[in-house]
Amino acid sequence: MAFEQLLSGKLLREFETISAMVKIYCKAHHKDASAHPCVECDDFIEYAHTRLDRCPYGQEKPTCNKCPVHCYKPHMKAKAREIMIFAGPRMLLPHPIMAIRHLMSERKPAQGKPPKAHSNRHQRISISNQD
Repeated sequence: MAFEQLLSGKLLREFETISAMVKIYCKAHHKDASAHPCVECDDFIEYAHTRLDRCPYGQEKPTCNKCPVHCYKPHMKAKAREIMIFAGPRMLLPHPIMAIRHLMSERKPAQGKPPKAHSNRHQRISISNQD
């Protein structure tokens, strides 16, 4: 996928984690999905990427279940919860480091109100305006 180029640092690591979870979920629930996620799961991955890019916390993003800002639409939030409940425990064997990093980041407390124009998208726009 080409959209990993927009994210970096912690946001990219979070995107890779949710992508791995979606692939585990899709492989178990959508039997027609061979090596790649099905169309429905691929759409969810794109949606998650957009939400990460526009997260108001930027690189200081807490894990989604600790975040005071709910940026997913209700049906997508339910889908994310379903995916994470299923795939979370199953992440330890195929992706142990990713799973442990995610568990450790869940232990960090969430911040208060996010800083203004701190999202990844705002940072990219301000850099491109400087050029």
